[in-house]
Amino acid sequence: VQLQASGGGSVQVGGSLTLSCEASGSIFGAIAWGWYRQAPGKQREKVADISSGSITYYVDSVKGRFTISGDNAGNTGYLQMNSLKPEDTATYYCNALIGGWIYWGQGTQVTVSS
Repeated sequence: VQLQASGGGSVQVGGSLTLSCEASGSIFGAIAWGWYRQAPGKQREKVADISSGSITYYVDSVKGRFTISGDNAGNTGYLQMNSLKPEDTATYYCNALIGGWIYWGQGTQVTVSS
């Protein structure tokens, strides 16, 4: 299984971006998705995740601004990011729990400028 993340970019404060994470390969069953981010000089942190039963988690700093979702028919996870702030600047990574295994995608850079 491989994960391909996309959708990063540069936006101004208050802007929006949608990150996508497409899984390919031998995929069976439902997928639980997660998004993490790592800013320079900081540890990687979990931003959001969604279980195969659609239970979601968000880190406090993004609640009300970010929305995680998963399209299992399309094997794709999403992170809709609104009202972006400079502190959201980071490399974002997706992961997926598929068949008991965790897979990671490559990072996609998000830069928010004022």
